[in-house]
Amino acid sequence: MIFKVLYQPQENENPSRENTQSLYLEADTEVTARQLVQDNTNYNIEFIEPLTGKHLEYEQENPDFKLTEFNK
Repeated sequence: MIFKVLYQPQENENPSRENTQSLYLEADTEVTARQLVQDNTNYNIEFIEPLTGKHLEYEQENPDFKLTEFNK
């Protein structure tokens, strides 16, 4: 499943809409997706959203859509 992760680039930063960034990643569950991001970055995760169907198709049309892969 593909997840969209909304985050702040700095772990100690309070969430603000202007600084929110996103990445896309493939994982089996939301818990696994969160663990991957936490293990490989210092991001302050705001929200993790599963993408399916038309919502996934819409996101894939964005030129910035790219799956993030972390080295294991």
